[in-house]
Amino acid sequence: MNINRADKRPIWQQLLDQAIDHITNGVWKPGELLMPSRELAKQLGVSRSTVQIVYEELLTRGYTVTSRRGGTRVSDWIQFNDKQKQEASPLILPQFPELPLLVDQSQQWFRSKDNQASVIDFSPYQPYIDAQFLKAWRKSYLNTSSELKASSWSYGDAYGFEPLRRQIQRYLSLERGIHVQTNQILLTSGAQHSIDLIAQTLLTKGDVVAVEDPGYPVAWMTMKYRQMKIAPVPVDEHGLIVEKIPSESKLIFVTPAHQCAVGVILSEPRRQQLLHKAAQQRAWIIEDDYDSEFRYRGDPMPTLYSRLPQNCLYLMSFSKLTAPGIRISAVIGPAEAIAQLARVQAFTYRHLPIMEQVTLAHFIEHGYFMRHMRRARNIYRRRHEIVQKAIVASGLNNKFTVQGIETGLHILLEADETFDEDTMTLRALQGGVRVHQLHSYCLESKRKGWVLGFAKVEEELIEEGMYRLAETML
Repeated sequence: MNINRADKRPIWQQLLDQAIDHITNGVWKPGELLMPSRELAKQLGVSRSTVQIVYEELLTRGYTVTSRRGGTRVSDWIQFNDKQKQEASPLILPQFPELPLLVDQSQQWFRSKDNQASVIDFSPYQPYIDAQFLKAWRKSYLNTSSELKASSWSYGDAYGFEPLRRQIQRYLSLERGIHVQTNQILLTSGAQHSIDLIAQTLLTKGDVVAVEDPGYPVAWMTMKYRQMKIAPVPVDEHGLIVEKIPSESKLIFVTPAHQCAVGVILSEPRRQQLLHKAAQQRAWIIEDDYDSEFRYRGDPMPTLYSRLPQNCLYLMSFSKLTAPGIRISAVIGPAEAIAQLARVQAFTYRHLPIMEQVTLAHFIEHGYFMRHMRRARNIYRRRHEIVQKAIVASGLNNKFTVQGIETGLHILLEADETFDEDTMTLRALQGGVRVHQLHSYCLESKRKGWVLGFAKVEEELIEEGMYRLAETML
């Protein structure tokens, strides 16, 4: 390993990239013992803390395992070679079910409900919205509304507003490493709408859908409503346990960058397993990337879509990135699959409201979106630190296992199975604090605890909320 002082990347990032390259290319064999951090730091001429960051990141991503006496070793995992990948992942799209003729003849609409708030609301679904965002959004709204032509108010494109899709295309390419054409992007009115559209279009009644357990409730509820067979798949400290996905699964729903509820990152070995399995079974993967942009060390994790685009449907939503009230999300996938989705979109929903689309396009194009993201990231990072310190200061870390602290807008306080979630959650609410039960994310899993979102909680209230929760436990 070596360090390039002229490289603009941080030293730890240079070393991490080299370490991952050594592991994935077999230079460091499975089970191989890594050099102690103190010795490696001395050899490279860097601080020990720099090496420790690299080792911690390798462990977080699942490249290594560690034990108190055994040191840090390379994970014992299967690396698929190029020949195996070609055999298992032919560039053949999964089959599409035949659509009924009624799809092209009618339409319908749906609505959603708002969540109730409380005194100190640790809702995991609400982002930060401030006066600066509102001012910038209002400016975009006024500019676009004054320039909008009469023809724009007619029936629109079922794919969504073309200029907005171009802005999303550019954002995905620059920020997420996803390179697609605009006909591979379909705009929807939220993640639930996207999932429902996929269920209607790419699955048939009775198909098996594998979901994380614990996981995103809307995903399995929507699929179940569409009369799919739901297969709960357990989640551990490395994410979805891929070998427990049923072989007959037609679709696998996963939140790899920040697992919904538990908060872990899907490890690299599991990612390879999942991609291999989906290609082998010709199954779809729905990759919900709902809050991966908010990572507190390093860049966002690479997407599954960028590695297996013919089997993946990538979901992005502006609900977490800007505001839920905008009601704009996107599905990104193979052009043929997106064309199918657009046909059903025209049948069930026609198109999204025009003003939100043109306003968001202006908002992104003129730099307001990225400025808001930078400001929000700083605020989330600060609140994330306050939450972690408050958990320790209040003693909650002695009563719960803290998980999901690497990325995203929520953390998990996990308890043992004897924890009385219903009683303790009600007591917390009576004490002026709203929390979400982990069990509400579960299908068959017996895991218990509290899911705490911190994005919308004012910083001076976070510590107070943690102490109130601690008092609940007395």
